[in-house]
Amino acid sequence: MGAERIGRALGIGLRVAGRIAGQRMAAGARAAANAPATQAAGADGVRGLATDVQAARRAVTQLAAGGVARGARGFLRPFRRVGGILWLEVTGAFFFLFALVFSQALWRMRASFMHGPDHQKFLIAAAMTAVFLYLGISSFWRARKR
Repeated sequence: MGAERIGRALGIGLRVAGRIAGQRMAAGARAAANAPATQAAGADGVRGLATDVQAARRAVTQLAAGGVARGARGFLRPFRRVGGILWLEVTGAFFFLFALVFSQALWRMRASFMHGPDHQKFLIAAAMTAVFLYLGISSFWRARKR
């Protein structure tokens, strides 16, 4: 959203608020002229004017805030994509580090492959290596698809 568009929106909001305030002031003046002299002249009109001005200010603030939010989303959209790709690559690298740690344990226990004292640990290390390799590869694959 450009500066010109924001300026137009604020200008329209101020014109509407001014028109509403003028109408309320005129209504208050007419009520004061028709009211008996004992009543406070225009008290309701002033109260109504204050309420309308506050409503107009709220509307202008919401309009400006909405424009700023849309502008920020538009500005951050490319960074969101790059950030997502970077996140996938970093997590993939961590998964590969864990796969490397488990593969070292797998290499140390290779003598217990078929039957030995560390056979169960060998199978666990093999399963964990396979899981973390899969997670690392799939993470980089997803990053490449983006």
